[in-house]
Amino acid sequence: MELSNGGRSYWLIGTVAFALVPQGAFAQQDVPAASDEASDDDIVITAARTTLPPNALPLTIDLIDKQALDQQIALSGSVTDAVATLTPSFSPTRGKLSGAGETLRGRSPLYAINGIPQTTPLRDGSRDGFTIDGFFIDRVELIYGSNALQGVGGTGGIVNQVTVGAPQQEGVSGRALAQGTSADGFEKDGFGGKAAGLVQYKVGRFDATVGASYERRGAFYDAQDRRIGVNLTQGETQDSRATDFFARLGLEVGATGRLDLIANRYELKGEGDYLPIAGNRRTGLPTSAVRGDPPGKPAANRAAALSLSYTDSDLFGGNLVTQFFFNRTHDTFGGEVTIIPTFQDPALAPIGTLFDQSENRSRKLGAKASYERALPGFEALVATIGFDALFDKTEQRLIATDRVWVPPADFRSLAPFAQANLKLFDGVVRLAGGARWENVQVRIDDFRTLASTTYDGRNAATYGGVAVTGGTPKFSDLLFNGGAIVEPVTGVRAYASYAQGFTMADIGRITRAIATPNVRLDSFLDIQPVVSNNREIGVEVKRGPLDASTTYFWSSSDRGQLLIAQGNGIFEVQRQRVEIEGLEVSLAVQTPLPGLRVSTGYAHILGRYDSDRAPGDGVVDTDLDGTNISPDRLNLAADVASGPLIARVQTQFYLSRNFRGKANPSPDNNFTGYDVTDAQLRYQTKFGGLSLSAQNIFDRFYIDYNSDTRLPTDNFAFFAGRGRTFTLGWDMRF
Repeated sequence: MELSNGGRSYWLIGTVAFALVPQGAFAQQDVPAASDEASDDDIVITAARTTLPPNALPLTIDLIDKQALDQQIALSGSVTDAVATLTPSFSPTRGKLSGAGETLRGRSPLYAINGIPQTTPLRDGSRDGFTIDGFFIDRVELIYGSNALQGVGGTGGIVNQVTVGAPQQEGVSGRALAQGTSADGFEKDGFGGKAAGLVQYKVGRFDATVGASYERRGAFYDAQDRRIGVNLTQGETQDSRATDFFARLGLEVGATGRLDLIANRYELKGEGDYLPIAGNRRTGLPTSAVRGDPPGKPAANRAAALSLSYTDSDLFGGNLVTQFFFNRTHDTFGGEVTIIPTFQDPALAPIGTLFDQSENRSRKLGAKASYERALPGFEALVATIGFDALFDKTEQRLIATDRVWVPPADFRSLAPFAQANLKLFDGVVRLAGGARWENVQVRIDDFRTLASTTYDGRNAATYGGVAVTGGTPKFSDLLFNGGAIVEPVTGVRAYASYAQGFTMADIGRITRAIATPNVRLDSFLDIQPVVSNNREIGVEVKRGPLDASTTYFWSSSDRGQLLIAQGNGIFEVQRQRVEIEGLEVSLAVQTPLPGLRVSTGYAHILGRYDSDRAPGDGVVDTDLDGTNISPDRLNLAADVASGPLIARVQTQFYLSRNFRGKANPSPDNNFTGYDVTDAQLRYQTKFGGLSLSAQNIFDRFYIDYNSDTRLPTDNFAFFAGRGRTFTLGWDMRF
């Protein structure tokens, strides 16, 4: 189906009207409800930067609570996997350390921890989903669609990970976890394990929380008991070890104030025990791995964070939230001579012999402040004002030869904002809206791109090595959002909204690929920010045993950001008009059978871009490929809770898709679809909870979505999904 600048695909609007069985403002799609779950009015979505309940916001919001999050992490291994599994409009994860190409509603989400951005704005290393262990996360807040609530990023939405809260009881309390994982063939090198602990102490106004986790992952095996291939460059979660150290110190100030100091250090390192074996796309043989010693350092990710916050829930009648934070990340990528000719330079070594690998190094310093209160004398109007500041310094360096691939860049963002929410007719109608002025500056000194050489066995071609004039380009934009909510009956509501998102293009990828001499960055259009426009309408019903919703959205960006394969193992950024639209439906019912809850979620997403970029054209003419958009998906799940026993069975159906358009996408990238079913049993004893989780219980063989829909000639990037995998776990609270 084609999208055009002047019109939309009206059948989707009709589908919305037809599908108004009643992802609404608080749809926990495919998430089992905890027995002690609070009512909607008690829930505060901190990522929305307001104390108003979710049903007062014209947004699509999901909450993954602690029970559901731990359940999914036991099945799949990480917070990112958990979010991707439970969210139909989130693309399937790659199962690798890099999350490049993983999208929410067809655009990149902003990962945050307690509202603090994890994404590097100037050079996205795609490691932002691996900066903290899920053991220390209490819940995940998902805000769908482009918005600027948390600043730069979030054109696809916000994935906010909220860390464990302060202890509520005096004295010592805590939690311990131990688990082991194995493929169903119980191969010796496939065993993995995890141990984690958390101790909390509270006395009077002071409290402290400290914890640590260690995880060792073995090799992964597919459903044909073949070792899954390794991606040495982007990095692996298999054959790795991860450590995390977490601490939180809190002090109550007065009757309503609180001071919190939170520190976290996370590191995931590959063990470097395997070499890739090429697969064969034509015969369906996936990439595999054999024991060996790869050159250089194994891919790794290290993130250290420190934040200080002060909150006061009743300061002059309003709510004050302030944060100061510091983040430092090192993203180490592996190296492979055979597929990275970009690093070849005959001035350093004969063509085809030079080994190198890169590392992103980033440092962030920032502050966030907001104040919210109802207007005196007009309590129906709640207003919020705030200010965010972010300073980031990033570079990407080749660590074997000490060359600069992406020049050091200094980023500065200063952004005041204001929001308002007006309640009319005793809450039957609400109007919400606001604006944020994003003021960004980037400083890059003069630099020279890499002198790179490719060799096909007979001829050598040298490119790059051009001088680029640096500069201090500045960008500013006033970003708007607004919406209306109608709730004629408690628990039944409809809403419509418009919101703009703002993010920087991946300047690192863009600047390192400049091949034209004498480019001046002050006037280089390709580094202009991405401004996306998101519109959506939704209906939800949350009454009695029924929790249902339907949302239709469409978004556009005149100068979107796409990852395009260059045929050398490297993806570069292209700036083109992008239009995306989609339909999301969720339905959950607490059945008459005691303890049985069934749920389903569906997402249908279409995206196209302007491939020819004809002057004045602006017509999108080619489907977004699997690197840039997720497949349609149907989720089904059933949860049973009976006394000390909890059970869940879930299936994700990833539906087939063919890519078409003027740019003639390769038919080899068409997606044939697959489905995966998982299950978990948990039994609570007085000595803790015992759980048995099984991923892909039917041992279905499949090629993962990312591998199946990109790089059609690369047999080193043709990865199968994991076969049946068991995890046996024990955890206890004390």
